[in-house]
Amino acid sequence: MKPDESFVNPNESFVNPDESFVNPDSFIQSTGKRPPAKGEGNSASKKWPTAKEIFDPQGPFLPLWNKIFVIACVIAVSLDPLFFYIPNINEKYKCLGKDKKLRTAALLLRSLMDLTFVTHMVHQIRVTAKIVASEQVSRRGKSDWLCRRRELVKAMPWFSILIDFLAALPIPQLAIGVVFFRRKSSQYFRKRRIMTFLLLFQYLPRVYRIYLTYEELTRIKRWVRGAFNFFLYILASHVLGGFWYFFSIQRETSCWHHACKRSTETFCVTNYHFHCDDYSLGDDITTSSKVKFLNKFCPLDPPNSSIFDFGIFVDALKSGSTPFMQKFFHSYWWGLRNLSNFGTNLETSSYVWENCFAILISVIGLLLFLYLIGNVQTYIQLATTKSENICQKMAMKDLEIQLWMSRNGLPEDMKTVIMKNVKQRLEQDKDADVENMFSILSQNNRKSIKRYLCMDTLKKVPMLQSTDERVLKVICNYLKPVIYSENSYVIRAGEPLDLMLFITQGIIWTFAGTHVDGSGKLNSSSSSSTSSITRCLEKGDFYGEELLSRISTYISFSDLPICTENVKCHTKVEAFALLAKDLKTVVTEFWWYFPTLNNSELEEKLALSSVRAVRRRNREKKATRSPKLAADHREQRLAYQRLHASC
Repeated sequence: MKPDESFVNPNESFVNPDESFVNPDSFIQSTGKRPPAKGEGNSASKKWPTAKEIFDPQGPFLPLWNKIFVIACVIAVSLDPLFFYIPNINEKYKCLGKDKKLRTAALLLRSLMDLTFVTHMVHQIRVTAKIVASEQVSRRGKSDWLCRRRELVKAMPWFSILIDFLAALPIPQLAIGVVFFRRKSSQYFRKRRIMTFLLLFQYLPRVYRIYLTYEELTRIKRWVRGAFNFFLYILASHVLGGFWYFFSIQRETSCWHHACKRSTETFCVTNYHFHCDDYSLGDDITTSSKVKFLNKFCPLDPPNSSIFDFGIFVDALKSGSTPFMQKFFHSYWWGLRNLSNFGTNLETSSYVWENCFAILISVIGLLLFLYLIGNVQTYIQLATTKSENICQKMAMKDLEIQLWMSRNGLPEDMKTVIMKNVKQRLEQDKDADVENMFSILSQNNRKSIKRYLCMDTLKKVPMLQSTDERVLKVICNYLKPVIYSENSYVIRAGEPLDLMLFITQGIIWTFAGTHVDGSGKLNSSSSSSTSSITRCLEKGDFYGEELLSRISTYISFSDLPICTENVKCHTKVEAFALLAKDLKTVVTEFWWYFPTLNNSELEEKLALSSVRAVRRRNREKKATRSPKLAADHREQRLAYQRLHASC
């Protein structure tokens, strides 16, 4: 039995599916995909994958989940700086307020992203448990509960789980949403420093998780790697800009705190925390005196460094309580600009933590630059090494291709086309097997070479000698390249003859074997008769003309002829095979070139052609038909008239 191959309609631009040389033991295999049957394309009939299928460690969805997780990590890290823009300073009343809409949006988005890390932790635990269980089943050794538990603990990826756990901790939600606005505590400023440290610390596991998952992905395109390097630069600018704005809020509130420590003003005692919601903004006298007092000891317009030096945060504080988008892009531009020049233009005050922040900007900019340079050097080295390897392989393939072309009589100008296809194949890190030449070539090049190699042989077939060349080209499109090893059988006596063979290299013998009577049944009485070689087929010969005669008469697979002789390869044979179902397609489409059909089949084919013609006309936007289509219909009508006249 020969494996089934995909059905190809020549109406579809006469394009055959991808084909390649195959092992003769499995005979012919096609890589083309079967078009969906009626109703198969309905999306309603498709089943959504279950959670068990998605998280199956051996399943097809695991690489997809890894990509989704990387994207989720990127989104999560990009959303975290939104928390820094929740606090704002009301310069009119000199109080600390909050953007409630932004707080709600940031909390919802952050909680949604945290679910991704929790899901990934559960996924890692399930995968590890499943692998350990399968290993124990295969060993069939110790299976007690304590042993299973120990092996599970050993196999568990604790470091990866710890990274996910730290990344999923709700530190921004608690730090900015709760701690930052609780200024009544005497330990507020100490807690705020701890909170700031935790905010910086949580970025380490989050960014590191992106890096780990990114490195686990294989076969990443070059532009994706370049985009990742660029993304790290953009992300760092985004985060540093958010911290800059957040630290500026802290710096001004610290100034208010220090001013009130040296003063006995009433509002410093009653509204020491300066929260906009905790005192009446309608008290104009108190508000006016407070604003004058804080403007004196915390001057911003213009700033006075001799009274209080805001350092690098002056620019952020001057913008005041502006809309979110203005604050965001202004802060982002500040981060991008200073990261690009490694923070060399920053004029800091003597405040220690401000200088630490400036140092951090300089170090991050330098590290990202070194990381980019390192990746560029690695890429150049890999590209150079790969180019040298390709050149070496091309030099080795050149002689093989030259021999293959000489053996098949191809013109010299085809060598450039073939070498181009080989180079493209090698650049894609794929093997370029010259013995499997048709797997290397593009579809158009395959068609051209098949026509060059087989057109003359097709014209030798008696039933095709008077056939239009357009039909022969369509037949060439359906030819499948095959290779048979020495002494292998193409077909044995008594098997259905379901192909035509066109030989391009090698020698095939045909010899009589078991006798087959006219009804197609084996005659056991002569099964032991001596075989003798009847024909020797070489390059340019064909075999299986009986199949064409039978299909052009009946067009039914139930009436395939039975082979009456053995067909065996004397040497290694390269050939092209035309399968019965492909031949049937050609005969059905160009039935007027095969006049052996009976009258009922002719009428059926004529009706079918008429229906197809009407459908094509209805699909056309213009009322006029193309000259080629009209000529085809005239040719069909003339052929039909000639056939009926002959009858």
